Amino acid sequence: MINFNGTLLSEADSKLTVNNRGYKYGDALFETLKVVNGKIFFWEDHYFRLMSSMRILRMDIPMNFTMEFLESEILKTLESNDLLKASARVRLNVDRGEGGKYAPSKEAQVHYNISAEPHNLPFYSIDGSRNYIVDLYKDYFVAPGLLSGLKSNNKAIQVIGSIYAKENDFDNCLVLNTNKSVIEALNGNLFLVKGDTIKTPPLEDGCLKGVMRKQILELLAKDVNVTVEEASISPFELQKADELFVTNVIKGIVPITKYRKKMYGSDFAQSLIAKLNAKLRLI
Repeated sequence: MINFNGTLLSEADSKLTVNNRGYKYGDALFETLKVVNGKIFFWEDHYFRLMSSMRILRMDIPMNFTMEFLESEILKTLESNDLLKASARVRLNVDRGEGGKYAPSKEAQVHYNISAEPHNLPFYSIDGSRNYIVDLYKDYFVAPGLLSGLKSNNKAIQVIGSIYAKENDFDNCLVLNTNKSVIEALNGNLFLVKGDTIKTPPLEDGCLKGVMRKQILELLAKDVNVTVEEASISPFELQKADELFVTNVIKGIVPITKYRKKMYGSDFAQSLIAKLNAKLRLI
């Protein structure tokens, strides 16, 4: 069952029209949520990122788009799919409806839809026996700016980068900006461990303003044994690192085991994910 503007429809009946602005122009935003037993992980961070992004795109935010309202709509969708007492992956999509060309018409109004699917891991874990191989994706680059940090439906680089990764037997690729700095992976933010220094690219470099990135930075800020830097990462630093890992809300922390000829450990990532799960138990 899909939630279309508060109405639950079967998947067969839940179709966007060809005039939907999200479909025609990518005039849409989305949040990918992890929900376990009716608890939305980091919901407040997701909600405020969505509201901030809608303001940047100059969407007229409906008066009823409160945190409580959208949470109730998410839970209603989960219940209709028998996922309220399970682990689920939820996508909350917001678009500007229909009307106009590039410039929206006066009739264009914000719409939302919510879909849910089962997810088999309630808490975060790392499979130490699995290899995770990455390479740089250098066919296209991200131009740093306010729009590059939005979780919008304009994901062309992620799509063709994922095709490139699949064709070359990589598990993921690392994305560069127009300054040739490494900014993120195709599906999450990037962290680099070198000794007691942890680096992640700054938002100004063009990476996604990730919700899990925020959680990891908050955990690292409490660790007196490490130094945290939000600083640009050059491709040359990758092979000098002790560890590299990717973060996103669905998988948590994914250690990179190989980049080109360099193999990496995952000790720091393992300790960090234990802290992350401990934090979740307190929410």
